[in-house]
Amino acid sequence: MVNIPSEQGVERSLLSWLDGVGWETHGQDGDRGSNVLDDAYERKSHEVVYWDLLAEQVVALNEDVTDENVDKFISSLKRDLDTENLMDGNRAFHQLLTKGKTFSVQRDDGSTETVYVDLIDYDDHENNRFHAVNQFSVSRETTIRPDVSLFVNGIPLVTMELKSQAQDNDWHDAVRDLRNYEKDVSRLFVPGLFNIAADTFELRYGAVGAPKEFYEPWNDAPEEFEDSNDVRQAIKALCNPKSILDLLKNFVFYERRAGGDAKIVPRYMQYYAVNAILDRVREGVHKRGLVWHTQGSGKSFTMLYAAENLLSRPTVARNPQVFIIVDTDKLNSQMRDQLANLTLEQWTEAESIAHLEELIEQGQSELVLTTIQKFEDVDPDEQGNDEVIVMSDEAHRFMEADLGSRLDAALPDCYHFGFTGTPVREGERHEDRNTFREFSPEDEDYLHRYSVKQGIEDGLILPVYFTLRHEMEWEIDEAGLDEEFEQEFRGLSTDEKREFIQKNVTARTLAEIEPRVDRAVEEIDRHYDEHVAPNGWKGMVVTPSRRSAAMYGERLIDCRGEDEVEVLYTATNDDPDLIQQFHTDSEERDSIIKAFKQTDEEAEEVTPKLLVVHNMLLTGFDAPIMKTMYLDRNLKNHNLMQAIARTNRPAEGKENGEIVDFQGIFENIDDALDYDAETKAYAARDKDELYDDLKDQLETVMGIFDGIPKDDTQEAAYEAVERISTHPERREFKQGFRRLQNLYEAVAPDKRLINEGIERDYKWLSRIHVAFKRTTGGEDDPEDDMREKTREIINENVEITEIKDDFPTYKLGEEYLEDVEGLDNPGVKASQIAHATREHLHPRENQNPRYKRLSERVTDIVERWQGDEISDPDAVEALKSVEKEVLNVEEEAEEQGMDDAEFAIYTHLTEQTPDAIESEEQAEEVAEEIVSQFRERVDRGYHGWKTNQQTIAEIERILLDVLVKENELGHLIRDDDGFVDSIRNYLIENHG
Repeated sequence: MVNIPSEQGVERSLLSWLDGVGWETHGQDGDRGSNVLDDAYERKSHEVVYWDLLAEQVVALNEDVTDENVDKFISSLKRDLDTENLMDGNRAFHQLLTKGKTFSVQRDDGSTETVYVDLIDYDDHENNRFHAVNQFSVSRETTIRPDVSLFVNGIPLVTMELKSQAQDNDWHDAVRDLRNYEKDVSRLFVPGLFNIAADTFELRYGAVGAPKEFYEPWNDAPEEFEDSNDVRQAIKALCNPKSILDLLKNFVFYERRAGGDAKIVPRYMQYYAVNAILDRVREGVHKRGLVWHTQGSGKSFTMLYAAENLLSRPTVARNPQVFIIVDTDKLNSQMRDQLANLTLEQWTEAESIAHLEELIEQGQSELVLTTIQKFEDVDPDEQGNDEVIVMSDEAHRFMEADLGSRLDAALPDCYHFGFTGTPVREGERHEDRNTFREFSPEDEDYLHRYSVKQGIEDGLILPVYFTLRHEMEWEIDEAGLDEEFEQEFRGLSTDEKREFIQKNVTARTLAEIEPRVDRAVEEIDRHYDEHVAPNGWKGMVVTPSRRSAAMYGERLIDCRGEDEVEVLYTATNDDPDLIQQFHTDSEERDSIIKAFKQTDEEAEEVTPKLLVVHNMLLTGFDAPIMKTMYLDRNLKNHNLMQAIARTNRPAEGKENGEIVDFQGIFENIDDALDYDAETKAYAARDKDELYDDLKDQLETVMGIFDGIPKDDTQEAAYEAVERISTHPERREFKQGFRRLQNLYEAVAPDKRLINEGIERDYKWLSRIHVAFKRTTGGEDDPEDDMREKTREIINENVEITEIKDDFPTYKLGEEYLEDVEGLDNPGVKASQIAHATREHLHPRENQNPRYKRLSERVTDIVERWQGDEISDPDAVEALKSVEKEVLNVEEEAEEQGMDDAEFAIYTHLTEQTPDAIESEEQAEEVAEEIVSQFRERVDRGYHGWKTNQQTIAEIERILLDVLVKENELGHLIRDDDGFVDSIRNYLIENHG
């Protein structure tokens, strides 16, 4: 029996996974699981909590709540769901879920006492009821019915919306539905912890009220939940009852924001790192640990979650004092502002050295925020609390001064955890600079790690590409240079002159030579206009000195105007006028930075587009709008990694960050980045890699249109749009062209695009994309969301009439077999044939029963070959035999004069159910009649017709008419449960 992939299939799978990790599930049989609980606990359709179930649990968990007074308590609790603002209500109800609800109880002696009533038992999970149900319908002003809901003691904590990519929907669509549910029936989400949006291949979760950009993956799991299926692993790791209660009780912050409060739940690397810290403190074996999380992954919140858990969980530490230490006033201010807006109550800031010393001596159980510099004059051995836990931000930098020693002396008996995205491990000459040795126990590199690679794969950061611009043609008047040098330094010996030159003619000196700055500014001005400005991104120029910064600033302002360029550094009255002119104080810099981070749409006036900086904004500066860094300073190791991280913050439409390198740092990346191969590979990529990605992506998207002429005719355009109007080509084209568009934008302009015909093919695809979107109902005018540069290229350059049909094709055929014969290695030959055959069969498996069988044969041959059951040459011959049969299917259909749908039904009748029909002639007649009536009776002129219930019902009526009424073949339907599904698939997959 063949079942069409659908949302219901995703739903049933998910319920089975939840069942496996401890939830009592209803709905795996395909029925509405919520009906089971609705009937058992008599829930009214407008209610969002199973009140009778909760009443039973409250009585069981609290000795002061009885069968006699529980109704009074429930009535009071119902009022807590009434709220005008979802986030206010969620925040208040979270307090009830985690701290308990006050309730006045009458004692036997007539007195009244106020007690706290627990809704959930966090100490013994066995005392709670965990239910997972599908299709939980709530009807208030409107009706919503999320796909899966998780209830603890009858309270809805997690709401899930699921999509099937086979039905042209994905998790993005699920998030949109969840956001609408929150608006339409906000009462359901007042108790909620988080929501889940998932499809066939991906899962995202987000706190209640979170916008789409804060729905993130859960891509890690403890060993017990590890799974090769990413969605299944995420469900098991994130949604097992233990994790749900842990997250609910210990990992929720509410943050005050200008536009309204926000609920914050942890990312997976934050959650697992915090639990690793808690385990280390609880076990007490080691007192050090390094948390190595790449820039942009949220290390600050990891530290804050750890602090909250350390202070609130007596099973970890009885009465701890927790320190968060940063190394700049700027980072201190950022953390202080963060704390001031969070629901973390036990904290204070060390305002001075004396105040810090006082806090250490008192040892009060709270979080203390301080800079490392304040430890400079703190007396040693004044630690007043024997449970001190220290967390040092940007820990790699502590190795560069004596302040780390001062810290150790002031807090000699403490747990110390270092947090860094760029650890230092320098060689024997710098043994004092080794983050691993300082923070990691023997035989351990890190307590927890989240790599650059993981950050890119999760979409938290972007890859960064670089372009070398360090080689310049120098025309030097050597004789004049020698003469002036000799005149100026005629009192020095030859050795003294050589030593002077080696010491003073540095990269910084060269960076301040006017002709070089002039040339660099020309390049920056051109590059910014062509690569950065068209899409509204911004850039930063990093210089080695204040003088060079001033020189860059003057020239860029001349080119671009005062509104577009700002120069940031500090100066004194002793500095020359060149430098003094750009002096900024702290308040001015804050104002400039705030304006720089805004788009022109967000700002009331023109914002700066380029920042020229020296010794500023290379750490702790997050501006997603910044895409490109023009680097004219020789940075290495963690300083270079920090600089790279300024460009890799995600933003809508931003494909990558970029470094334009005027120093040649990236020419020898191994020397500049002393890290492992994975970190170096993902930290920055050569622009040629980006170009190769573009070529590969272009081939992939063009391959969708194999066999279609690329000429300027109505027929070609019509056929191209028709091909991508149905599955699977529709999804392949939508996703493939979006990525192609971003890659093209990142590469252009580049002469190779013209020379290698890439621009021509891209323009053809762009025009097809416009036509495709115009035929798709309900979407905006396609030209409104085309990238600015793409629009200019299409409108101003060659028309489609100049596109030649000379691109490579990848259609499977006899010529491919001939090409394969030229391969020497039979193993490679087998691999290529298997790959090509699978590529051809995969989208056709539901179009004809023979394709399904042939696909299974390919899988069987490959498995036997990989298991060494058959040799390479035998595998080649077997696969070639299958491949020829694939071609024969299409040829036989043509020979019999049948279209694809007719031939599929005919093949099924003659090969799958031969005993149920009288003859091949009857099978042919029946197939022709089914397809004929399908074309007449099924409306295929609208988007989504394939999955519409009306389509499915009409096909079933057609089969009844043709098989039962006209041909007395009703036994086909009665005897084979999968027959109707199969025929329906053939009709739909072959587009009728």
